[in-house]
Amino acid sequence: MKIANINLKGTELKNDNVFIESSIVNLSDLTNTPTRKGLEMAVISNGTIVNVVSDNYGHLPNEDFFLKVEENLINSDIQYLTRSINKDNRSFAVDYILNDDNYTIEVNGSIKDKIRPMLRFVNAYDGSNKTSGSFGYFREVCSNGLHVAESQVGFSVKKSGAICQIVLPEIKHLVNKFMSNEYYTLKNKFDTLQNTKISNVELFVKKVCDETKIIKFEASDKNPTPSKKAGEVIDAINSEARLLGTNPNFWLGYNNLNELLCNGLNKSFEQQKTIDKQLFNTILEMV
Repeated sequence: MKIANINLKGTELKNDNVFIESSIVNLSDLTNTPTRKGLEMAVISNGTIVNVVSDNYGHLPNEDFFLKVEENLINSDIQYLTRSINKDNRSFAVDYILNDDNYTIEVNGSIKDKIRPMLRFVNAYDGSNKTSGSFGYFREVCSNGLHVAESQVGFSVKKSGAICQIVLPEIKHLVNKFMSNEYYTLKNKFDTLQNTKISNVELFVKKVCDETKIIKFEASDKNPTPSKKAGEVIDAINSEARLLGTNPNFWLGYNNLNELLCNGLNKSFEQQKTIDKQLFNTILEMV
């Protein structure tokens, strides 16, 4: 896989090794013990059993998935940067950030706050996530990913024995369709959030936390002051506002709560996506 060494701001993107040695083996052969029906096989990743599955299970190695995606992008002549995430050699995600200025959007016309479309592909050896592909957004200011798009990258999986292979549609067509429809619709919502000022950052964070349950806002039941994580979000919103030369607003509030969700909480990729949409819709409804 082609791994990008720098991001759009000149600093390194996160790129974990997602090409971990994996295999699927007969569990009774490993343990010398009979297994019950439906638990005949073990999925091994980097030398550790990460899942026990039936003998009908089809294993999709990351090499056969992510490299197929990259081949499709290269053949479509799409420029991209790569960010990859490895969660304990069990679940994996690769973000393909479209590095083409034609796709760049400045939120509310701010040259300091740019977003680009990205495609996220997810695979898991432990069953915690479905193998999937979806559109999202990469925000340059804090290098976080926004997962509020509805557009999915549909594909089929061909099974040959215990091994699966993926069949992808032409990605360039999907990108053009996404850019012509949902991308700009959501961009208008981003501008709406950016234009809505936060009069009291602490109360804003408390209200979102209370409604989404993303974290507990209070330090404890007897201490109503902000918890450590809530305090970090409050400080980040204020700090980013100063960086961009603006007042705290709903856009900065959403992004910093998204940053907490993706990098400060132990959630699966599917959980992140579900909670992110809830977070976005909750804040949008507060406008």
